[in-house]
Amino acid sequence: MSYRLLADLVLIVHGLFVAFVMFGGLLALWKRWIAYLHLPALAWGAMVIGMGWICPLTPLEVALRQQAGQQGYGGGFIEHYVLALIYPEGITRATQVVLAALLIVGNIIVYTMWARRGRRQPAA
Repeated sequence: MSYRLLADLVLIVHGLFVAFVMFGGLLALWKRWIAYLHLPALAWGAMVIGMGWICPLTPLEVALRQQAGQQGYGGGFIEHYVLALIYPEGITRATQVVLAALLIVGNIIVYTMWARRGRRQPAA
């Protein structure tokens, strides 16, 4: 398998993980067991964003791209691929922290609904 294909695969997995972090709580309203996968992913995603870390998938993708003879990139996955789509230009560290907090608060709301729905359903 070529390095470029592997880099593209890492990119797809990374994008799906970001989407799962953002919307996985809604999936948990559909299938309760998804919450047990989503909550650790949410914690990781919020820490990476809130602390300004680089997810380990980013350097892996960059290294694979460089092995394939392509240009790597600096910064993180979100800055490189998603920033222009969801963040305004000139985003500050404070804004990143606010976005991480909104991610957590939004999921607290979803999981409150999840918990209430679970109490209403009889045990299987």
